[in-house]
Amino acid sequence: MNGSRTVDIEAIARTILAGFDRHYLLFRRISAAAKQRFERADWNAVREASRDRIRMYDQRVGEAVEEVQQRFPQASQDGSLWPEIKRMYIGLLYDHGQPECAETFYNSVACRVLNREYYHNTYIFWRPAISLDHIEGQQATYRVYYPPRSGLRRCLLRVLRDFGLECEFQDLRRDVRRLLAAFAAAPAGRGRHPNHQLQVLSSLFYRGKAAYVVGREINGDHERSFVIAILNDAGGRLYLDAFLTDPRDISILFSFARAYFMVDMEVPSAYVTFLHSVLPRKPLQEIYSMLGLQKHSKTMFYRDLQHHLKHSSDQFTIAPGIRGMVMVVFTLPSFPFVFKVIRDVFERPKSITRAAVKEKYWLVKSHDRAGRLADTLEYSQVALPLARIEPSLLAELESRCAGGIEVDGDQLVIGHLYIEKRMCPLNEYLAGASRSDREHAIGEFGRAIRDLAAANIFPGDMMLKNFGVTRHRRVVFYDYDEIRYLTECTFRHIPPARSPVDEMFSQPWYSVGDDDVFPEQFAEFFFADDSSRHLFYRDHRCLIDPDFWLEMKRRILAGEQPDIFPYPDALRFCVRFGAASGLAAPQPG
Repeated sequence: MNGSRTVDIEAIARTILAGFDRHYLLFRRISAAAKQRFERADWNAVREASRDRIRMYDQRVGEAVEEVQQRFPQASQDGSLWPEIKRMYIGLLYDHGQPECAETFYNSVACRVLNREYYHNTYIFWRPAISLDHIEGQQATYRVYYPPRSGLRRCLLRVLRDFGLECEFQDLRRDVRRLLAAFAAAPAGRGRHPNHQLQVLSSLFYRGKAAYVVGREINGDHERSFVIAILNDAGGRLYLDAFLTDPRDISILFSFARAYFMVDMEVPSAYVTFLHSVLPRKPLQEIYSMLGLQKHSKTMFYRDLQHHLKHSSDQFTIAPGIRGMVMVVFTLPSFPFVFKVIRDVFERPKSITRAAVKEKYWLVKSHDRAGRLADTLEYSQVALPLARIEPSLLAELESRCAGGIEVDGDQLVIGHLYIEKRMCPLNEYLAGASRSDREHAIGEFGRAIRDLAAANIFPGDMMLKNFGVTRHRRVVFYDYDEIRYLTECTFRHIPPARSPVDEMFSQPWYSVGDDDVFPEQFAEFFFADDSSRHLFYRDHRCLIDPDFWLEMKRRILAGEQPDIFPYPDALRFCVRFGAASGLAAPQPG
């Protein structure tokens, strides 16, 4: 008898959707609670919630897989059931608020139950099935304010009050005066049109120690996006810290090198549509990721990759630059990403294990990336067309990663793969940079290390080749096999030599523990030429002083969380409008 006649197809589909609905209920609950964590200034809880939210997706998928396998064992045994399960599931998504994410959840469950030969659109959502246009939720995605009716000042007051923050502001009138001045300094068009309006997303965007108002101003034919940063001072009072309108500044705020936002969204596609008007150069999949929906971001990325492969003809090739000792790195020249496969055996002096490498990447995924650590997309069982693999790359993979790849017909299947945005390695960038670009990049290199230290991250291998330069000329770290928490390190001064003979030996005359770090040796890894070293020392000489690292470690262990602002100091109101605010301008570290 045909299995589809004896199995309750609708029950299987409803079981999977119930698993997703439970996941999204918990996802919204932990995201909505960001408001209380911000109001309490409970920054430890902020970090824990961020890690917990990343973990919960795989937990819910695991629960759904277990329920399907226990209640419907035929689903694991008979792949022919799944086209009908998928059709039934599509029908259940009518009027659903998060159909695209529910499709991704279905894929995650199905791919754990099915064999690889079923990974195409007949069985899973290789392509989306539900339109995301004009999905309506019970709550409005954004609120609209009309300055011609009540004046811009009253509108801005309403914008801030409508979020229902329970903390008092230090001086709300002062902050609104500053907002008015900031709006006037960068107007959306000339004059005030009858249709002048502010459109503001209904949820604040929470990340780290800040909350952000995200909106756009429409004034006649002119439109510009804006972000208002809100901080909570040590006394539990709020203040406005910055007003961003430059697309570059807003893009950096939403950078792939930062932690995900906590946003309470009933209809995520509506938020993504709004944000794409704010960030038109950001790929949709990257916006989903920044909203904490990184699993759906992975689905979108993989669809984009397959579409690109269909409409291109170049081959995957070994990435240019110095080859790593832990990963084989390759790229598709026409596609702006790099692909990393863990080697079977690591070259000396690397002594790390494969499991430890994966743990390092999880650390980066779940930690505050401070704008200085590239986010990664992690995949299993990725099939790429064998004809698109350059022979030298295939030979390298077969030689270095044989345990993690498989040739299946005309496909190369990679068991475990990390994908990152492609950046220009800092050493290559500096080799061809103008004097001003070189000076900027060296300054950025030092700021990157300092930002990572403030986020309790010690990069480990700080050679220039392990840092990249983004399109916004920011320096970002992307080699994670030696990364660790700064508080795990023991920072030491190099003891003085006992005699001139000591300095002649290749081995140190002092003991070196596994966790010992000697910052005075960093200069050997940074810059060989005097001019670059001079530029680095001008602003960042403290980084080769053990006392800098010891003080940072002391502060973190004491429970302090140093501020890392995702926008220039010049945009902060305490700098822009002077010390009359009662807020001290940031001091150089």
